[in-house]
Amino acid sequence: MTYRLLVFDWDGTIIDSAATIAECIRDASRELGLEVPDRERASHVIGLGLHDAMRLAVPALAAQRYPEFVARYRKHFLARKDSMQLFDGMRQLLEGLSRKHLLAIATGKSRGGLDRDLEFHRLKPLFAASRCADETSPKPHPAMLMEIMEALAVQKDSSLMIGDTSHDMEMARAAGVDALAVTYGAHPEAGLRACQPLQCISDVGSLDQWLRENG
Repeated sequence: MTYRLLVFDWDGTIIDSAATIAECIRDASRELGLEVPDRERASHVIGLGLHDAMRLAVPALAAQRYPEFVARYRKHFLARKDSMQLFDGMRQLLEGLSRKHLLAIATGKSRGGLDRDLEFHRLKPLFAASRCADETSPKPHPAMLMEIMEALAVQKDSSLMIGDTSHDMEMARAAGVDALAVTYGAHPEAGLRACQPLQCISDVGSLDQWLRENG
């Protein structure tokens, strides 16, 4: 297998943020007097679009209160954002891959949030394209991948999706793209394996090795 295009998820795949995001969801729920989702449920919605995430994480919250919830969530997230770092070895991996592949990002983050993160971590030059949940249909809809492939003129069989959630795996399957799961992020390995990725990868070093051998 050789892939011209490698599309990465962001939270829980490139940056170690999944646990923090889940806690921010729980904190916002607590502040608004809602039932606080357990960590598994809060982690499960990472990567989804806003409405799907709210519907699953805090089902008792009325849709008209979503902006209020988001404001509380962002307050907690921004207070902790500088503590969220790239996974060990990720910068070196991406720099090496960018010399041989086109790299892109498909994320449930907003465009503003992703751009801030890319600037903060000095990664923007490495990526040829990106799509965010507020720009197109969110995961697991295939639109992000389809639009990235069209923008970069890359075919499905030359593209690989790399992510840490079942939403990433389902998006890839809907787009007809191969998928690789990493188990160090938001979703447990059993759920990822149920989506039948090419492989489940446990750490960045193993991801590097797999891509060297198969990418």
